[in-house]
Amino acid sequence: MDTTKQRLENKVSVVIGGSTGFGKATVELFSEHGARVIVVGRRKDLAEQVAQEFGGKGFACDVVEDGQVKNLVDSVLETEGAIDVVVNYAGYQESRRIRELTPEHVRPMVEVQLIGALQVIQHFGNAMASNGGGSIISTSSLTAHNPSTGHPVYAACKSGLEYLTEIAALDYGPDGVRVNCIAAHLIETPMTEGIFQNKLVIEAARLQTPLGRMGSVSDIANTALFLASQESSYISGQTIVVDGAASTQKLPSAFDLEYLASARPELLE
Repeated sequence: MDTTKQRLENKVSVVIGGSTGFGKATVELFSEHGARVIVVGRRKDLAEQVAQEFGGKGFACDVVEDGQVKNLVDSVLETEGAIDVVVNYAGYQESRRIRELTPEHVRPMVEVQLIGALQVIQHFGNAMASNGGGSIISTSSLTAHNPSTGHPVYAACKSGLEYLTEIAALDYGPDGVRVNCIAAHLIETPMTEGIFQNKLVIEAARLQTPLGRMGSVSDIANTALFLASQESSYISGQTIVVDGAASTQKLPSAFDLEYLASARPELLE
């Protein structure tokens, strides 16, 4: 690539969940654009392995643990001297209808998707506010925009995170800290690979996506690059929906799947 057009040259960029999926694609792209990448994951060995591949550093952190998030911020500041960007891809999802929910199902989802995300915004926001500003990017989902059965806790947490993004932008804006969110369509990653084995579900989703295709991890990474760079310097408190315009439609229902199965029986093979 043309290195004169690097958009994150020498910017300390922390990617939480950077070992796989959206995160690894983002680490690779940020590295290509000159960032000093910090790869964070629950497994330190995997984070360090990916970081080494792209000339960065790896750290372990579970975003559910407030102390670990604060220690992560302190460690990055100690080794790098600054934090310019943080992208949080930490996620956990388990499908279950409301009538089937138990506290054991609800708590982990809320802890990762909402409480953990808040802790990332808070600790990184505080550090950036004390050091001249920065860009915080969280991850939401199309399910926060298009209701469907089966994802009540996940979708509710993501919807809450999007509103939290607005409040955080208001809170940290005077300190030069921008806070934004990316709401992704269903995209194949290690977390969703099981769903992509179901050809019927994926075809139904594709048919209800006006651009006529499913997205890729690079679609998310490119959006993160834009929000991390100075090209978005006047954008804060926003959720960018990366979904091929699927949010103008609805998520596939049981009726849609039944109809498609009768019309396209080969999808059941």
